[in-house]
Amino acid sequence: MSAGRERFDVLLFDLGGVVIELDGLPIWMELTREPNESVVWERWLHSPAVRRFESGLASAAEFGDEIVTEFELEIPAADFLARFAGWPRGPFPGVLELIGSLRGRFQVACLSNCNELHWPRFLDEMGLAAAFDRHFSSHQLGAMKPDRKIFELAVGELGVPAERVLFLDDNQLNVDGARAAGLHAELAKGPAGIRATLERLGVPSP
Repeated sequence: MSAGRERFDVLLFDLGGVVIELDGLPIWMELTREPNESVVWERWLHSPAVRRFESGLASAAEFGDEIVTEFELEIPAADFLARFAGWPRGPFPGVLELIGSLRGRFQVACLSNCNELHWPRFLDEMGLAAAFDRHFSSHQLGAMKPDRKIFELAVGELGVPAERVLFLDDNQLNVDGARAAGLHAELAKGPAGIRATLERLGVPSP
């Protein structure tokens, strides 16, 4: 038995940037005219409009109006929502096969900051409903990464100690939030990043 299998019962994956390829960041940088990627993510994760929408407290229409006002975007709310709906491109090549190879040895689950526009695409159109044993979205849990609450809610649903969960995310803010909640969390971007992280932790993958 590998060291990784002895340490972890659950592999918990972020979706955007880890499992799903996104077009959103460059579009958002263009719309806000902010050239610094870390600043973009900081503003997005702490935006009142984003937090309301991705915590399930606002409709898509309300989100569109609020985000355009908050960031003083120079496009109508309907145009922003149309572009926003298309931000997720689809799973990275080979990533669903990689996740499938880990099922059985581990419970595999996903935890995403998400919303009513993207979540149905993730589960149905992109096949994630069948790829994971458990599925957690911020808009259904009523809490967002990197807040400690969302990790505690997910771990409670998983029914295992937090330290037995390995969480992979492409954003250091979320990794830090997961660690504060007691999870073992690591930075990983795309399938190559997943494989490298698992190998380093003693979790072999095909």
